[in-house]
Amino acid sequence: MSKEEHEVAVLGAPQGQAPATTTVISIPRETSVPDHIVWSLFNTVFMNWCCLGFVAFAYSVKSRDRKMVGDVTGAQSYASTAKCLNIWALVLGIFLTIGSIVLLVFAYLAAYQMSLEMMKNRGY
Repeated sequence: MSKEEHEVAVLGAPQGQAPATTTVISIPRETSVPDHIVWSLFNTVFMNWCCLGFVAFAYSVKSRDRKMVGDVTGAQSYASTAKCLNIWALVLGIFLTIGSIVLLVFAYLAAYQMSLEMMKNRGY
């Protein structure tokens, strides 16, 4: 290495000869797309009224597949559909479960009242 090459390496290129240029490298940041697969699995197993939990699970799996391929917009689309279906499955599941419990309590109370009347009419 000659003396001039050594000076250029240490000091850099001469400042007056060429305009300074910058290079911008845009690195795409990883966007986290939630696929809601655990929530969908919960709704499939426990709150599967009208099969909404199963359909949400299918959309969650599609979202995960799209995410693995690298299709972020497709993954987001499937994930938002899965989220909407999970919300509906959860709300419907809660309402229908509470309604079923209330209906069973009223049916039990009606049967209990009827049995008390029957015992009263027989003279017990």
